[in-house]
Amino acid sequence: MIEPAPIIVTALFGKTDAAVFDGLRQRHFPPERNHLAAHLTMFHHLPPSISAELKQRLSAATRGVAPPDARIAGLMSLGGGVAFRIESASLEDIRESLADAFAPLLTPQDRAGWRPHVTIQNKVSSTEAKALLAALETDFRPRSVVIAGLASWYYRGGPWEPLSRHMFA
Repeated sequence: MIEPAPIIVTALFGKTDAAVFDGLRQRHFPPERNHLAAHLTMFHHLPPSISAELKQRLSAATRGVAPPDARIAGLMSLGGGVAFRIESASLEDIRESLADAFAPLLTPQDRAGWRPHVTIQNKVSSTEAKALLAALETDFRPRSVVIAGLASWYYRGGPWEPLSRHMFA
């Protein structure tokens, strides 16, 4: 029998944006640590006991709903890495609704303020991270980004195991 595992919830990028972010991760993420596709984490650790209700709520949030307006608003230093800051009022509303529904079950990390971002480099020296941040800032321009859907995943210590995908209309 497979043991229950914590659930992660992410927003999924459209194919073109996902390819750009994945390309940046391949170039700048330490290869031994780059086990995941580019993603925007909405929740880091939900209990497996809510999987059925979570799927229903994610489906209700996406079924027949247009993709939320979203944009890459800037760059973020992660200390030992770099991320793109994502802004989307609609996605924030979805996250807030889910956070309210599961409030008593949230970990301190998921109760804390949400800073939507996609990490393209992590677990490197601060010198290396500062260099990439400076390089990306030279020609950065905010732009729209496609949020294609929402997904949930089991976290079992390594690459994530898919639980469900819910695509916007």
